[in-house]
Amino acid sequence: MIQLTRLNNKPLAVNSDLIKFIEQSPDTLVTLITGEKIVVRESAEEVLARIVAFRRSVLQGLSLTWDASSSHTPAPEDSGTGECEPER
Repeated sequence: MIQLTRLNNKPLAVNSDLIKFIEQSPDTLVTLITGEKIVVRESAEEVLARIVAFRRSVLQGLSLTWDASSSHTPAPEDSGTGECEPER
């Protein structure tokens, strides 16, 4: 979710995955995939920057989780095939 500001200075959070497109003329018009249109104070460039920052933070969190879960050190008896030995 990204934080934006309506023209009446009321803040709102928008699910950036629902944004279909953004227009700048002169106000910024955000159109959602539902067809709903929202006029916001931020420029189109600022909205895009917030979307990129949000997605970076999400992806960075995923890579940290993936790195931690993928740090498998093979045991000496591991055959190195990547397959797990059945429990005995």
